[in-house]
Amino acid sequence: MNKRFRWGYLAAALAAVIFVAFSGYAQEDVKKVDDSAFSHHIRPAVPFAHDAHNEKAGIEDCSTCHHDFKDGKKLVGGSSEGRPCSECHLAKGDSSMDLIKAYHDQCKGCHMERGKGPVTCAECHPNK
Repeated sequence: MNKRFRWGYLAAALAAVIFVAFSGYAQEDVKKVDDSAFSHHIRPAVPFAHDAHNEKAGIEDCSTCHHDFKDGKKLVGGSSEGRPCSECHLAKGDSSMDLIKAYHDQCKGCHMERGKGPVTCAECHPNK
């Protein structure tokens, strides 16, 4: 094997190692869909990569998921970003089951409506 060919292999191998080593830093942090209103979980919290999910689903309007209501009507362009879901969904003395239903209606409902995404318990709530 000539030297030039060997240096080409070495350079390609080095580039691959560098790419693999640093690609983990470029990935979005996977967070858990969780709310402090839950004292204990029956199933594990849902791991969720927010930006990757929205890009894949084509969701550009934050209020699609982070909806906001006033006097029982959804506010157009209103967003509840940065606030926990329990701020509204438990505000009227609802139980934690009402909050769980709100999460499921939002996420699972959208997945079923679009015919895409996980809809069974274990698909969203993987065992630890």
